[in-house]
Amino acid sequence: MPQISVIIADDHQVVRAGLRQIIASQPDLRVVADCRTGKEVIAALKDGICNVLLLDLSLPDMSGLDVLKHVRTHHDGVAVLVLSGYPEKQFGINVLRGGAHGFLSKSADESELLRALRMVARGSRYVGPELADLLLASMDGTGEQPRHGILSEREFQIFVKLAEGKTVTEIAGKLFLSVKTVSTYRSRILEKMGMKTNADITYYAIKNSLLQ
Repeated sequence: MPQISVIIADDHQVVRAGLRQIIASQPDLRVVADCRTGKEVIAALKDGICNVLLLDLSLPDMSGLDVLKHVRTHHDGVAVLVLSGYPEKQFGINVLRGGAHGFLSKSADESELLRALRMVARGSRYVGPELADLLLASMDGTGEQPRHGILSEREFQIFVKLAEGKTVTEIAGKLFLSVKTVSTYRSRILEKMGMKTNADITYYAIKNSLLQ
């Protein structure tokens, strides 16, 4: 059976080194690149074969959500497993909606990480117990999803950038959209979330641990 090729994307060198050591200890897994930035991830994907991208959401040059969007558009055969310090409840549903094959907390143990890597490499989805319960509850109507869970993939992407203090013009340039389109998304986000200003968005994001 061919080895599963993994690209690690995390802005902390110590984390990347630890992940590389865990993955390299398995005969069926191999690390083909470890990247600190989103641009490095995009370059690594162009350079070689990758079965799984192990992706942190917090990168220094671009959002992990933007990297996820790029992968889904240009490298559809690559499975994306998000490994994040953000709480599953806050980000998990939106990440899966954005096209990730799985979401795993950085507090997960080594065996869970390896299991998740193998599952997404086979084309399956992986979610942790907390997120699984949240998904089931939202499906049967017995649970309450976070308010931002009602946002579409693109709306959530823009929501995060607004929360970070980016202007409509900056977001438009980053996402290759018109200023008018981003303004429309902003209005829709405010309406859906029951908010009036960007300050409301930032306050909500900080309160719900959506920003680092």
